[in-house]
Amino acid sequence: MIEIRNIAGEIAARGGRHRAEVVIVEKIRNPGLDLVVAFEFMRRRPVAHSIIVHFEDEVPVQLEERFVNPALAPDYHRQDFVATTTYDYLQRATPLTEVEHVISAVAADEMAARRLMIRPGDPCLLLHRRTWSGAVVATVNKLTYVGSRYSLGSRYAPSPAVWARTRCEAEAVALLISGTARDGSSMP
Repeated sequence: MIEIRNIAGEIAARGGRHRAEVVIVEKIRNPGLDLVVAFEFMRRRPVAHSIIVHFEDEVPVQLEERFVNPALAPDYHRQDFVATTTYDYLQRATPLTEVEHVISAVAADEMAARRLMIRPGDPCLLLHRRTWSGAVVATVNKLTYVGSRYSLGSRYAPSPAVWARTRCEAEAVALLISGTARDGSSMP
């Protein structure tokens, strides 16, 4: 489970200085079939689109490509994402209720390499993220991180029921490995 956090906040927490460079903010009137499917649209509809490079102390650390459902955030394409982050705007416009993450190791393509100031083929982490607000897909995102400049991780507490089941399973496995029953007798 990867927590959704504001990249500017992450950088500030590490003592760094955040800066965003907006490459493009636009409305795509006729998105490709891949986006229609990802947004779970019944028919082709316009989506907002942005590409932003995030810097930490003038070193690029994230290439953010974001597609946004304008039914949930109608003014997305009119925002100044140098002054505010996409995260901040979207949290105000459409609070998320569900998140899907898929993380891949990828080689930087020409565009990512140029924007992240690395060589084509350098290792990167690619985080594909979809978010929902209620039953509606709000965003479809591709967040690319330079492999040598970033790590993804999280910490969470499982629900008590999951923790209890996991603990019982772990105890059962330990007993099987040791060959000892719960009452201390040997197991066959």
